[in-house]
Amino acid sequence: MHAKKNEPTHVSSGNIFEDLGFPSEEASILLLKASMHSEILKAIEKQKLTPRQLEKVLGVPQPRVSELMRGKISGMTLDLLGKYLYRLGREVKVTSRERECLFRL
Repeated sequence: MHAKKNEPTHVSSGNIFEDLGFPSEEASILLLKASMHSEILKAIEKQKLTPRQLEKVLGVPQPRVSELMRGKISGMTLDLLGKYLYRLGREVKVTSRERECLFRL
């Protein structure tokens, strides 16, 4: 039987990386990194910083600024992204909560 056109064929887990098939632990880290990167880009846009200004503010060479601006953050750690946010005048706050478990040991 075919699904109706207005009915979703997939229900999201709430984490796009998990939906794409990454293991849950890795998906959580990737989602956090993506969120931090998004906040970095918002701060850069709000402050209207040029790439040259970013080099000075972040204390990194132009190639790293270019990677950051193009979203190439796979080689960047959460710690490094946090430092960038701090240098852009942002406060980083990480929270945790109990997740739903499908099973208990």
